[in-house]
Amino acid sequence: MVELLRSGDPVLISALKAALAEARIQVFEFDGLIDALYPGGVFIPRRLMVHEDDLADARDVAAEFCPEELPPLADNARG
Repeated sequence: MVELLRSGDPVLISALKAALAEARIQVFEFDGLIDALYPGGVFIPRRLMVHEDDLADARDVAAEFCPEELPPLADNARG
C-alpha cells in the first residue's frame, strides 16, 4: 500500500473515494476513526492508500479533483 494523498477535507476524501471506486481502483482510508479518540478537535488528516500497482491510475483520477492536494512522487515511485 502506498499513500495517494492526505487531507483533512472530508468532502474531498468522500468524492475521491467514489471516483476511485468508479474507476475500479481499490482505495483504503487510514486515520478516519482517529478523530473519535480526540474529541477536543485535534486535527488529524486522513490518508487515502492504494495498491502500488494502481498508483499511477489513482493519481490520474485524483488529478481531476484536486491536483493541488497530490504530493510529488518520490524518485523511487516513478515508473
